[in-house]
Amino acid sequence: MPLDAHVRRFLDRLAAATPRSIGSLDIGQRRASLEQLLSLGGEPERVASVAEREIGGPGGTLRTRIYTPRDADRSVLPGLVYFHGGGLVAGSLDTHDGICRSLANASGARLVSVDYRLAPEARFPAALEDACAATRWTAAHAVELGIDPGRLGICGDSAGATLAAVACRAIQAEGSVKLTFQFLLCPILDYAAETESRRAFAAGYLLDRETLAHDLAHYLGPCADPADPRVSPLRAPTLEGLPPTCIHTAECDPLRDEGERYAERLGRAGVRVSHRCHPGMVHLFYGLGGVIPQARTAYGAMGTDIRALMH
Repeated sequence: MPLDAHVRRFLDRLAAATPRSIGSLDIGQRRASLEQLLSLGGEPERVASVAEREIGGPGGTLRTRIYTPRDADRSVLPGLVYFHGGGLVAGSLDTHDGICRSLANASGARLVSVDYRLAPEARFPAALEDACAATRWTAAHAVELGIDPGRLGICGDSAGATLAAVACRAIQAEGSVKLTFQFLLCPILDYAAETESRRAFAAGYLLDRETLAHDLAHYLGPCADPADPRVSPLRAPTLEGLPPTCIHTAECDPLRDEGERYAERLGRAGVRVSHRCHPGMVHLFYGLGGVIPQARTAYGAMGTDIRALMH
């Protein structure tokens, strides 16, 4: 299927307005660029409540933001620990506030968004350590937060979905928390991949090779290996024992094929898995509802799939 017409118009306007490549930006400019991009999300959805908590993390205090969905009809709800995208070098609680609101409402879950440490100030594995710590904390305080500990999942978008997938494996292996599902939205699952979708959408489709390489260099530094399963979870030797999983990808996203391959590997490992690819969409479309109308309706499909995992 060709690019959605709204997506095509948006990409054309973006190319005309921002001729500089991501590779030429410093970290401050990269962060400002993502913030400006996500300001196109449109009017954020109303939720029942939003609260902030500071928790202890491996590198100091971690901020969290807790969303109660708009139509919550009980005090105890399923829970979602969420990690924002931004290549592990950009993004914040604020940039992804609209996405969190939409996910909370669509899923009916109380969502805990985590402000993990970013590179290059805190390189790999700092973000992963924070992700695991925040997930353990949420599980330990589930009753206090109004979360059903028997229906606690982990999720993220883009590089945040990378964190979710790696943290899920790590936490399942250590046995510290019983996660009941994971939801991965347009995940980066193999930083060392060379796939058909990475070749077909290498440039001009919002996320490109240069952006991936730029962010990875800042995240890993000179010593870490992109093929390390803690960086590229698709390269893990085994995926057995993981909780039920749902993966959503976009048809015109360079990351599309690795999402599909992860779903296939999970299925072969005996994990209950579903995979949905959004036709005509690009990476991060779900955060651009102000210019891409399909973003709004896509949350309905995400909510349906998350609710199926929870129940």
